[in-house]
Amino acid sequence: MKIIDIKEESIKLNLSLSNSMFSFKEMTTSIVKVDIDDGKSIQTGFAFNSTGRYACGAQMRNRFIPRLLSASESDLVDDAGDIDTKKALDVMLVGEKPGGDMERSVPIGTIETALWDAISKSKKLPLYKYLSQKFPEYNSTNRMFCYVGGGYYDVGKTINDLKDEIKKNFENGYRLMKIKIGGAPIKEDIRRVEAAIEAAGSADNIALDANGGLKKDNILTYAKELKDFGLSWFEEPTHPSNFSSYKEFISNYEGSVAGGENLYSTQDYLNLIKYGGFRENKDLLQIDIPQSYGISYFNEALIELKKNNWNVNKIMPHGGNQMSLHVACGFGLSMCEAYPNVFGVFSGYDDEYQLDDGYIDLSDRPGIGFEGQNELYRLFKDIK
Repeated sequence: MKIIDIKEESIKLNLSLSNSMFSFKEMTTSIVKVDIDDGKSIQTGFAFNSTGRYACGAQMRNRFIPRLLSASESDLVDDAGDIDTKKALDVMLVGEKPGGDMERSVPIGTIETALWDAISKSKKLPLYKYLSQKFPEYNSTNRMFCYVGGGYYDVGKTINDLKDEIKKNFENGYRLMKIKIGGAPIKEDIRRVEAAIEAAGSADNIALDANGGLKKDNILTYAKELKDFGLSWFEEPTHPSNFSSYKEFISNYEGSVAGGENLYSTQDYLNLIKYGGFRENKDLLQIDIPQSYGISYFNEALIELKKNNWNVNKIMPHGGNQMSLHVACGFGLSMCEAYPNVFGVFSGYDDEYQLDDGYIDLSDRPGIGFEGQNELYRLFKDIK
């Protein structure tokens, strides 16, 4: 088995949405196509760097793609002759100085994830099943609870519009929704939270996401004002790397807190749970796998986290897409997020998937299954 070609293309999202920190108006993403020869036929894998970070094709073309395409067979394959994704990761990291992970973890992770798609197609297995074979120590499943993300700030969007959005998502089968906070004056934000709870029927059906946008002069006010609401969790109240601020917020908020989607190395995850005040069996660690060196690296991160008493049932991937859904199922994580009709063609899952009281059952479509997302698959097929 060998890699024969890798291509990247930048796509603009053209969205008007905003969270507490920025508008998605200028946001781009990289889509990737990887061709491998498995000795019988050519298999093609796809991936994209999930929305929230910009396209990263320059790093791919200048460093990581050439390293993979020029590597020897012994540098890339395992004893069975299959491409070893951990070896591929090591090849892409040759000459890379420790630190500054995000500059390379996003392009590397996207390419590595596309490799998994191609390899699992070669095995005629859905990715989650292939992951269960490669990593049998985890409780793989084909059924995953999915919460829905939304509640963005948008031009002309009212509180009633937010309530309608929540009701529609619950009518469509979701049972937990995450909404944005921190992008409006605190009194207005609290009214939004109260309206969200009313629409969802219960506070534990609502989670909040500040995207690291709360300020020094209001973060503890948010914590104290919302601590007794009984919300499912409060996500990224502070800058992703401000561990002391996380710790202070948690001590004042007391409820469940989530974070980690904007951290990109195992050491960062360990620092967050060690120094950010995170509590075992209460708080949630989020990792965006394609943006954090990919799936092989994620497995190594899980090993280190377990040494620090952090269990997979308190890890949920960031990124509401097919990639994260398969990883969540393959590693038996706590839940996965979904973003239907939010990020254009990059939203949601397989067009045929149906929610069953908050749960989704994965099909046996080989690989990640982008072929079941017709509009997105058309983009992948057109990569030149």
